[in-house]
Amino acid sequence: MAYRDEAAFDLLVARYQERAYRLAWSILRNAEDARDLSQEAFIRLYQSASSFAGRAKFSTWFYRILVNLCLDHRRKGRGWRLWLRDEPDPDSGESLLDRQPAPFADPVDALGRERTLTKVWAAVDRLAPQQRAAVILQVQEELTTPEIAAVLKCSEATVRVHLHRALRTLKKTMETS
Repeated sequence: MAYRDEAAFDLLVARYQERAYRLAWSILRNAEDARDLSQEAFIRLYQSASSFAGRAKFSTWFYRILVNLCLDHRRKGRGWRLWLRDEPDPDSGESLLDRQPAPFADPVDALGRERTLTKVWAAVDRLAPQQRAAVILQVQEELTTPEIAAVLKCSEATVRVHLHRALRTLKKTMETS
């Protein structure tokens, strides 16, 4: 790879490294695995950069690599620990709840919100892998249905089915808890 290409790669790593780790951690709930797989995604990106044809956005193409690595990792039986969404990230010591926008002023409201978010994300953890990936890509990464379809290598209709089933399951779970 030419120097110019390596500089571009360094820029992509700098731009996407945090997002890649966050996405991998959201799927795997394990800091070490998330770090390893996000790095593996960058290695694969580097090795296959010439195959990027520009038909999709770069982020969609990269997320596809990363999500596939994470789903493959889970399928192989590793990374099945169910962690509550508010467990602190070992690297930063900060929980995802801490990173939410402006907290409520009333501590009682904040506690209720924290408990609800914990229940919701614990329920997301129990979704089928494709449903969970679709929810995380839509809610956390704010991808559109076509972008999620490209990442998961499925039709937009399949994405809508994954999201619908996930929402139905989450609603049932929340009603019974």
